Amino acid sequence: MTKKMLAEVLGTFILVLFGCGAAVLMGGQIGMLGISLAFGLAIVAAAYGLGAISGAHLNPAVSFGLWVAGKMSLPDFIAYAVAQVLGATLGAAVLLMIASGNADYSLATHGLGQNGFGAGYLGEYSLGAALIFEAVMTFLFVTVILGATAEGAPTHLAGLAIGLTLAAIHLVGINVTGVSVNPARSFGPAVFAGGKALADLWVFIVAPMAGAALAGALWKAGLTRA
Repeated sequence: MTKKMLAEVLGTFILVLFGCGAAVLMGGQIGMLGISLAFGLAIVAAAYGLGAISGAHLNPAVSFGLWVAGKMSLPDFIAYAVAQVLGATLGAAVLLMIASGNADYSLATHGLGQNGFGAGYLGEYSLGAALIFEAVMTFLFVTVILGATAEGAPTHLAGLAIGLTLAAIHLVGINVTGVSVNPARSFGPAVFAGGKALADLWVFIVAPMAGAALAGALWKAGLTRA
Protein backbone atom coordinates (compact mmCIF):
# COMPACT_ATOMS: atom_id res chain seq x y z
CA MET A 1 0.00 0.00 0.00
CA THR A 2 2.91 2.37 0.67
CA LYS A 3 4.09 2.01 -2.92
CA LYS A 4 0.54 2.48 -4.20
CA MET A 5 0.02 5.63 -2.16
CA LEU A 6 3.34 7.05 -3.31
CA ALA A 7 2.37 6.34 -6.92
CA GLU A 8 -0.95 8.15 -6.39
CA VAL A 9 0.81 11.13 -4.80
CA LEU A 10 3.28 11.35 -7.67
CA GLY A 11 0.68 10.75 -10.38
CA THR A 12 -1.70 13.40 -9.07
CA PHE A 13 1.25 15.75 -8.68
CA ILE A 14 1.99 15.23 -12.39
CA LEU A 15 -1.64 15.86 -13.34
CA VAL A 16 -1.88 19.18 -11.47
CA LEU A 17 1.59 20.44 -12.37
CA PHE A 18 1.20 19.64 -16.08
CA GLY A 19 -2.47 20.54 -16.49
CA CYS A 20 -2.77 23.59 -14.26
CA GLY A 21 0.78 24.54 -15.19
CA ALA A 22 -0.19 24.71 -18.85
CA ALA A 23 -3.04 27.05 -17.95
CA VAL A 24 -1.01 29.31 -15.65
CA LEU A 25 2.37 29.39 -17.37
CA MET A 26 1.43 28.94 -21.03
CA GLY A 27 -2.31 29.61 -21.33
CA GLY A 28 -1.86 32.74 -23.41
CA GLN A 29 0.40 30.93 -25.88
CA ILE A 30 -1.32 27.54 -26.24
CA GLY A 31 -4.97 28.43 -25.55
CA MET A 32 -7.71 26.06 -24.44
CA LEU A 33 -6.73 23.37 -26.95
CA GLY A 34 -3.22 23.23 -25.54
CA ILE A 35 -4.47 23.17 -21.95
CA SER A 36 -6.86 20.33 -22.82
CA LEU A 37 -4.04 18.31 -24.33
CA ALA A 38 -1.81 18.98 -21.32
CA PHE A 39 -4.37 17.47 -18.94
CA GLY A 40 -4.92 14.49 -21.24
CA LEU A 41 -1.22 13.87 -21.82
CA ALA A 42 -0.55 14.11 -18.08
CA ILE A 43 -2.97 11.22 -17.57
CA VAL A 44 -1.26 9.22 -20.32
CA ALA A 45 2.17 9.83 -18.76
CA ALA A 46 1.05 8.85 -15.27
CA ALA A 47 -0.96 5.86 -16.49
CA TYR A 48 1.95 4.29 -18.34
CA GLY A 49 4.58 5.39 -15.84
CA LEU A 50 2.79 4.49 -12.61
CA GLY A 51 -0.31 2.53 -13.53
CA ALA A 52 1.34 -0.83 -12.93
CA ILE A 53 1.81 0.13 -9.28
CA SER A 54 -1.51 1.70 -8.27
CA GLY A 55 -3.71 1.73 -11.34
CA ALA A 56 -3.10 5.50 -11.61
CA HIS A 57 -6.51 6.64 -10.41
CA LEU A 58 -5.18 10.16 -9.59
CA ASN A 59 -8.69 11.21 -8.64
CA PRO A 60 -10.88 10.55 -5.56
CA ALA A 61 -13.96 10.40 -7.79
CA VAL A 62 -12.40 7.63 -9.87
CA SER A 63 -11.44 5.69 -6.76
CA PHE A 64 -14.94 6.24 -5.33
CA GLY A 65 -16.53 4.98 -8.53
CA LEU A 66 -14.35 1.88 -8.43
CA TRP A 67 -15.32 1.29 -4.81
CA VAL A 68 -19.03 1.57 -5.66
CA ALA A 69 -18.42 -0.83 -8.56
CA GLY A 70 -16.90 -3.33 -6.12
CA LYS A 71 -13.42 -3.07 -7.60
CA MET A 72 -11.62 -1.78 -4.48
CA SER A 73 -12.11 -1.83 -0.70
CA LEU A 74 -13.25 1.12 1.42
CA PRO A 75 -9.91 1.37 3.29
CA ASP A 76 -8.08 1.41 -0.04
CA PHE A 77 -10.40 4.13 -1.36
CA ILE A 78 -9.70 6.29 1.70
CA ALA A 79 -5.94 5.76 1.41
CA TYR A 80 -6.00 6.58 -2.30
CA ALA A 81 -8.06 9.74 -1.73
CA VAL A 82 -5.67 11.01 0.93
CA ALA A 83 -2.68 10.37 -1.35
CA GLN A 84 -4.39 12.07 -4.30
CA VAL A 85 -5.25 15.20 -2.31
CA LEU A 86 -1.68 15.37 -1.02
CA GLY A 87 -0.26 14.98 -4.53
CA ALA A 88 -2.54 17.69 -5.92
CA THR A 89 -1.60 20.08 -3.12
CA LEU A 90 2.10 19.49 -3.69
CA GLY A 91 1.64 20.00 -7.42
CA ALA A 92 -0.15 23.30 -6.84
CA ALA A 93 2.55 24.40 -4.37
CA VAL A 94 5.36 23.74 -6.86
CA LEU A 95 3.39 25.48 -9.62
CA LEU A 96 2.96 28.53 -7.38
CA MET A 97 6.69 28.63 -6.66
CA ILE A 98 7.49 28.49 -10.38
CA ALA A 99 4.87 31.05 -11.40
CA SER A 100 6.01 33.42 -8.64
CA GLY A 101 9.40 33.55 -10.32
CA ASN A 102 7.86 35.81 -12.98
CA ALA A 103 7.73 39.44 -11.88
CA ASP A 104 4.42 39.94 -13.73
CA TYR A 105 2.68 37.05 -11.96
CA SER A 106 0.09 37.70 -9.28
CA LEU A 107 -1.83 34.91 -7.59
CA ALA A 108 -4.84 37.18 -7.15
CA THR A 109 -4.82 38.20 -10.82
CA HIS A 110 -3.59 35.12 -12.68
CA GLY A 111 -4.77 32.40 -10.32
CA LEU A 112 -3.45 28.86 -10.11
CA GLY A 113 -5.72 27.03 -12.53
CA GLN A 114 -8.49 26.79 -9.94
CA ASN A 115 -12.00 25.72 -10.87
CA GLY A 116 -15.03 27.96 -10.56
CA PHE A 117 -18.25 29.24 -12.09
CA GLY A 118 -20.48 32.31 -12.09
CA ALA A 119 -19.71 36.00 -12.35
CA GLY A 120 -16.09 36.78 -13.14
CA TYR A 121 -15.09 33.20 -14.00
CA LEU A 122 -14.45 32.42 -17.68
CA GLY A 123 -17.84 31.87 -19.39
CA GLU A 124 -19.76 32.91 -16.25
CA TYR A 125 -21.95 29.79 -16.28
CA SER A 126 -24.51 29.27 -13.53
CA LEU A 127 -24.24 27.01 -10.50
CA GLY A 128 -26.76 24.65 -12.07
CA ALA A 129 -24.72 24.40 -15.28
CA ALA A 130 -21.56 23.74 -13.27
CA LEU A 131 -23.20 20.96 -11.24
CA ILE A 132 -24.66 19.29 -14.32
CA PHE A 133 -21.43 19.53 -16.30
CA GLU A 134 -19.25 18.13 -13.53
CA ALA A 135 -21.62 15.30 -12.62
CA VAL A 136 -22.29 14.20 -16.21
CA MET A 137 -18.69 14.45 -17.37
CA THR A 138 -17.41 12.55 -14.33
CA PHE A 139 -20.01 9.87 -14.94
CA LEU A 140 -18.80 9.50 -18.53
CA PHE A 141 -15.13 9.63 -17.50
CA VAL A 142 -15.48 6.90 -14.87
CA THR A 143 -17.59 4.78 -17.23
CA VAL A 144 -14.79 4.95 -19.80
CA ILE A 145 -12.20 4.03 -17.15
CA LEU A 146 -14.21 1.03 -15.99
CA GLY A 147 -14.63 -0.17 -19.55
CA ALA A 148 -11.07 0.48 -20.67
CA THR A 149 -9.62 -1.42 -17.71
CA ALA A 150 -12.13 -4.30 -17.70
CA GLU A 151 -11.15 -7.90 -18.20
CA GLY A 152 -11.10 -8.63 -21.92
CA ALA A 153 -10.50 -5.01 -22.94
CA PRO A 154 -7.24 -4.07 -24.72
CA THR A 155 -5.79 -2.75 -21.46
CA HIS A 156 -2.47 -1.78 -23.06
CA LEU A 157 -4.44 1.05 -24.66
CA ALA A 158 -6.32 2.02 -21.49
CA GLY A 159 -4.02 4.91 -20.57
CA LEU A 160 -4.41 6.42 -24.03
CA ALA A 161 -8.19 6.03 -24.03
CA ILE A 162 -8.51 7.58 -20.57
CA GLY A 163 -6.16 10.45 -21.35
CA LEU A 164 -7.92 11.28 -24.60
CA THR A 165 -11.28 11.20 -22.83
CA LEU A 166 -10.05 13.72 -20.26
CA ALA A 167 -8.70 15.92 -23.06
CA ALA A 168 -12.07 15.77 -24.81
CA ILE A 169 -13.89 16.73 -21.59
CA HIS A 170 -11.62 19.76 -21.30
CA LEU A 171 -12.27 20.73 -24.92
CA VAL A 172 -15.97 20.79 -24.12
CA GLY A 173 -15.94 22.40 -20.71
CA ILE A 174 -12.98 24.61 -19.82
CA ASN A 175 -15.16 27.66 -20.36
CA VAL A 176 -17.83 26.24 -18.02
CA THR A 177 -15.89 25.33 -14.86
CA GLY A 178 -12.25 25.08 -15.90
CA VAL A 179 -13.02 21.32 -15.72
CA SER A 180 -12.53 19.43 -12.51
CA VAL A 181 -14.11 15.95 -12.65
CA ASN A 182 -11.59 15.44 -9.86
CA PRO A 183 -11.95 16.75 -6.29
CA ALA A 184 -8.19 16.52 -5.65
CA ARG A 185 -7.35 18.53 -8.77
CA SER A 186 -9.73 21.24 -7.50
CA PHE A 187 -8.55 21.12 -3.91
CA GLY A 188 -4.84 21.71 -4.56
CA PRO A 189 -5.11 25.06 -6.39
CA ALA A 190 -8.04 26.24 -4.22
CA VAL A 191 -6.00 25.91 -1.02
CA PHE A 192 -3.55 28.51 -2.30
CA ALA A 193 -5.93 30.68 -4.33
CA GLY A 194 -8.39 30.96 -1.43
CA GLY A 195 -11.43 33.23 -1.64
CA LYS A 196 -13.93 32.25 -4.33
CA ALA A 197 -11.98 29.12 -5.24
CA LEU A 198 -12.44 27.76 -1.73
CA ALA A 199 -16.05 28.91 -1.57
CA ASP A 200 -16.82 27.09 -4.84
CA LEU A 201 -14.87 23.95 -3.91
CA TRP A 202 -17.91 22.03 -2.65
CA VAL A 203 -19.28 21.91 -6.21
CA PHE A 204 -16.15 20.13 -7.39
CA ILE A 205 -16.43 17.57 -4.64
CA VAL A 206 -20.17 16.87 -4.63
CA ALA A 207 -20.84 16.76 -8.38
CA PRO A 208 -17.88 14.56 -9.40
CA MET A 209 -18.51 12.13 -6.55
CA ALA A 210 -22.19 11.86 -7.53
CA GLY A 211 -21.33 11.22 -11.17
CA ALA A 212 -18.72 8.64 -10.21
CA ALA A 213 -21.16 6.87 -7.87
CA LEU A 214 -23.70 6.52 -10.67
CA ALA A 215 -21.06 5.18 -13.04
CA GLY A 216 -19.93 2.63 -10.45
CA ALA A 217 -23.48 1.57 -9.62
CA LEU A 218 -24.44 1.01 -13.27
CA TRP A 219 -21.23 -0.96 -13.81
CA LYS A 220 -21.87 -3.11 -10.75
CA ALA A 221 -25.42 -3.77 -11.97
CA GLY A 222 -24.01 -4.98 -15.29
CA LEU A 223 -25.66 -2.26 -17.36
CA THR A 224 -22.48 -0.68 -18.75
CA ARG A 225 -20.21 -3.70 -19.10
CA ALA A 226 -19.98 -6.64 -21.46
